Parts: sequence; C-alpha cells; structure tokens
Amino acid sequence: MRRAKTFFRITGIATVTRIATAVTVAMAALAIPASADSERHPGEHRGRVFVQTDSISGNKVVAYLRAADGTLHKRGVFATDGKGGALGGSVVDHLASQGSLTYDPRHNLLYAVNAGSNTVTVFSVDGERLHRKQVVYSGGTFPVSVTVHEDRVYVLNARKGGSIQGYRLTKDGLRRVAEWNRALRLNTAATPEFLHTPGQVAFTPDGSRLVVTTKMGGNSIAVFPLSPSGAPAPRAVVSSKAGSAPFGLTFDRHGRLVVADAGPNAVLTFRIEKDSDVTLLDDILTGQQASCWVVRAGNRFYVSNAGSNTVSGFQQTRGAHLRALGNTPTGTGTVDSAVTPDNHFLYVQTGGVGAVDGFRINDDGSLTKISTTPVPDAVAGEGIVVL
Repeated sequence: MRRAKTFFRITGIATVTRIATAVTVAMAALAIPASADSERHPGEHRGRVFVQTDSISGNKVVAYLRAADGTLHKRGVFATDGKGGALGGSVVDHLASQGSLTYDPRHNLLYAVNAGSNTVTVFSVDGERLHRKQVVYSGGTFPVSVTVHEDRVYVLNARKGGSIQGYRLTKDGLRRVAEWNRALRLNTAATPEFLHTPGQVAFTPDGSRLVVTTKMGGNSIAVFPLSPSGAPAPRAVVSSKAGSAPFGLTFDRHGRLVVADAGPNAVLTFRIEKDSDVTLLDDILTGQQASCWVVRAGNRFYVSNAGSNTVSGFQQTRGAHLRALGNTPTGTGTVDSAVTPDNHFLYVQTGGVGAVDGFRINDDGSLTKISTTPVPDAVAGEGIVVL
C-alpha cells in the first residue's frame, strides 16, 4: 500500500494490553442482563432488525420485528450455510470488525460474512423473512466486513495479511472479479490477533473510493481510489500513526470520514482529499475503554466501548467538531450497533451475553433504555442491520 503522511495530533495512545485487559475485566464484572419477552405480540409494526450470530457451529441471521415502542420480537432464524469464526484473543467480539452484516437497499439484499468458511451469503429480504440466494467465496481468508454501492460489492478478509475482494452484482447474482483483489500486507500475525486484523471496509458516500481501517495491524487508514468501472487502484493511499488502532467508521452528512480509534479511545473526523490522503479535522477522547464501533444518527454519533460496557454519544456542532453527550451503560461487551432510518432508536449488540440492547434516542441526544433482547447462540457475535 502506498504510504502518505501520518495523522495529525492523536493523543492518549492506549497499549494492546490495556485494551485486551479492559474487555476481559468487564466480562467478569457484570452479570447477564434481564431479558425482554421477544415472543409477545408486537403491536404496531414499524420495522425489522437482523442480527448475525457468528456461531462457529453454523452462522445464522436472527430476524426481529421492531414495534412502534422500539421493542424487538423474534420472527425467524435463517442459516447462512457457512460457519462463523473467532480471532485469537477475542472475548466479546470474535470478528473484531464493523459491517459484517450489510443491507443493500437498492436491490433489497442482505450480505453476511461467514468467517469460518471464507464465504459470503447473499439473502433476499421479504419482510422479516430471508431467502438464501447465493454463497460465494470471499476471495481470501476470514472475511469480516462487506460494503455495497450500486452494483459493486467489496469484502474485507482479515487473515494472512488482509485483503479486499470486489464483485459485480448481475442478474445472476454476485460475480467475483479476480482483478479486483488487493493484498493489504498488514501485520496480522502479531498477538493478540484480534487487535491486528483489519476492522472495516466501506465505500465513500459517492462510491468513488474504498476506505479500510487496519487497527494495530497497520495503525492506519487506507483509501483505494476506484476507477469508473469499480476497479481499485493498484495501491492504497495510507495515512498512519504509531500506536493508533482505527477500527469502525462512518461518514457525516457532508461525506467526512468519522473513525473510532481504539488506540487513544477517541473519535477522529477526517476530510478525504482529492489525492485520497486524509486530513484530521477533529479528535475527541471518549474517556472509555476499547472504543471500537461508531454509528451516525443525523448529526450525532454513538461509539461502542467494549471494555467499559458503555455507549458514548457525541453531537457534531460547528464544522466537523464533536461535543460529548455523555456515556450510557449497556450489557456486557458493547460491540456492533445500528440506528433506525428515522434516527429514533439505537440497537447495540452486547457480545458478552449474546443480546441486543435497545435505546430511544431523545431530542437532546441522550439515550433511554427500552429493552434487552437475547439472541440465540450469539455470544461474541457481531453484525446488525436495522430497517
């Protein structure tokens, strides 16, 4: 990957030991949360929630109806025909990634990675039911994240140095394009493994670039410019900082990149330049441990802190600057999360107990707990989509 300048100022770098220890201690400290009755009549139906189990014995996606009050009601379990996987050293987040379950609204498809089988499953979505359409090779080893833009799909593979693999979506399904594979050449053999594998792949909102976070395997953000056909550049533009661990990412309403960095436990906002380098515009510490996943709700951002069992809220104010809104407790092992299309509810996976915590997003950005919904066979699972 082609190297560019390092990040601007990044403060308060955490060590590998601190992150891993924080998650382990948090697992032992908290009890299993109370469960909501997910089988009762949901009342007015407002949407759907799909949760990936990442079970090593057989990966599944569990479907829930989402009622008007935000509570979830289980409606089906759908096998991916693949196996989940577990990275070495992981406790509550076996994939150690964001975006392992991704929805394609244009084609009404759901993509799920099968890390233990090196495959990706494609489902069609029919209400709260899923129909398995295709299972394809991921183009590498241990897929952990998938992203889609129009008729292009890219998968991030975590092991053997990491790689990305691109596909075309045709009338006959996903077609792997062999020439759209790029090795990341990360230090994924370092221990603990889960901190050194790449974290997420995502298209920029305009579809012109791919962004890859590398955590401590590369301490970097890699940006691949894409040709009009969708082919990635031979090499990525890489911006790095020793001790950083860029993990989950999203974009603000202006297309700026917002990253959860588990090194300093911070939220970083970048502008992606025309040459695909990134310029740091804002950084703010969470004050929590293992701040790894980030989602957007309008002009607010919510960060999952696996080591603290909390969600940190932030509001974007002037320009790209973020203002802290405070921390909200969750169940054990706060990991991947998703927001409803109307920005009214946040759903957070708690990998320590295999559940989903639901929160109402209040007018001031604070969170009110609604319920905890157990997800069968989903301890340490990641991947959630809210429709």
